[in-house]
Amino acid sequence: MASDDPNYNSLHQANVGCFGLFECVDDHEVAAALFAAAENWVRRKGRTEIMGPIDYSTNYVCALLIDGFQYPPTILTSHNPPYYAGLIEGCGFTKAKDWYAWWFSEYTEPVERLRKIAVARAGRQGVTIRPINLKAVVEESQRIRTIYNQAWKKNWGFVPFTEAEIVHMAKEMKPLIVPGGTLIAEIGNEPVAFVIAVPDINVAFRQINGRLTWFGLPIGLIKLLYYYRFKTRTGRLIALGVIEKYRRAAIAEMLVLQVMDESFKRGITGELSMTLEDNVMVNRFIEAVGAKRYKTFRIYRRSLEAGEAVV
Repeated sequence: MASDDPNYNSLHQANVGCFGLFECVDDHEVAAALFAAAENWVRRKGRTEIMGPIDYSTNYVCALLIDGFQYPPTILTSHNPPYYAGLIEGCGFTKAKDWYAWWFSEYTEPVERLRKIAVARAGRQGVTIRPINLKAVVEESQRIRTIYNQAWKKNWGFVPFTEAEIVHMAKEMKPLIVPGGTLIAEIGNEPVAFVIAVPDINVAFRQINGRLTWFGLPIGLIKLLYYYRFKTRTGRLIALGVIEKYRRAAIAEMLVLQVMDESFKRGITGELSMTLEDNVMVNRFIEAVGAKRYKTFRIYRRSLEAGEAVV
């Protein structure tokens, strides 16, 4: 897939098109033909650079797995054969940015000291934390959108969610949301931070091998629901956002610790992803609560100013 996002280019003063949904046999000529076609389409949009894998924007599935192939993919993350990196690099692409995925399964000793500091700081700001109201999921999604668009606006690759996008995503995600995993922090009546963590339904999908029915009977669907409800013991922390002026109020720490408390209480472990390689403060905090970096994803870029690609 080749795509063009005017919102991204306007916001970042860039001139970039994207490729995504990349799937290919281990053959350089086949990969080169795909990229040539994508690059020509991007050029016709007037773009001078192509970047990916990005499925339209970084708000969706993006980046190539380059380390951690031995672990299965979690919900809404990419997974690919190891040879993909060689195909992409062999077509002239170079690294633009790496992203990390972390696995958390237990607390480390310093966590309780960190918790006391976080509780004291957040308490001075009058922070309250509540679960999302699933009966008003559209309204809640707009609160999350407001926080996200403010909190992430200086991050690499950021594209603001439109109102239509966030409503669509909220409706798509609603069946997976558990109130204890999706939290909103408020000061007074102002939403200032959020965290979203969901059960990893991929665990259940692996049990049905892609089939919902056998001989016309919904056996796969029944099996899927059973494993999702009773056998899923892993999750993924998908997103975290704190409005900039409250970054040092320990609200992020409170949100993550509360999600982890709830998860560990239920016997659930899981992934926190994805964080930017140069987001030092967030990565240090994640390590401090006992998470281990176990996967690396990469987005590549290539200049298109060297001449026209030919299919």
